[in-house]
Amino acid sequence: MNLSPRRRDEPEINLTPLIDVVFLMLIFFMVSTTFVQQTRLDVTLPSAEQSATTPERETLHVTISPDGRISVDGRTLANGKVATIRQALEDALGDRDAADVPVVVDADANARHQVVVRALDAAGQAGLTHVGMAAAAGAQP
Repeated sequence: MNLSPRRRDEPEINLTPLIDVVFLMLIFFMVSTTFVQQTRLDVTLPSAEQSATTPERETLHVTISPDGRISVDGRTLANGKVATIRQALEDALGDRDAADVPVVVDADANARHQVVVRALDAAGQAGLTHVGMAAAAGAQP
């Protein structure tokens, strides 16, 4: 008489079909995925080299400090809202044609990109088409 406990085989779960289904789903999702391109701004980074400059009186200067303060032609704005920047640009523009006046955005390297984008957006809303970015001499892009 054998009184030793009988060893039971542990039930095993066969994972092969599960892995096959997961890989098939992965392939299906990869093939059926559509890629949506987000809207973006095409910005050409400035290089710090001398170029032909336009006369100082004709150019509008938008300066952005590291803490996000914006000034248009030396006049500091109360806030950084797009409407405020646009109004300041229109005031500085005066009776000149917006299509002919260049705008230079001089943003500090530590300024937030959101503030720079607001300034560029305000210039576009004001009808200014010649908008450029300025870099300090010797700065790396």
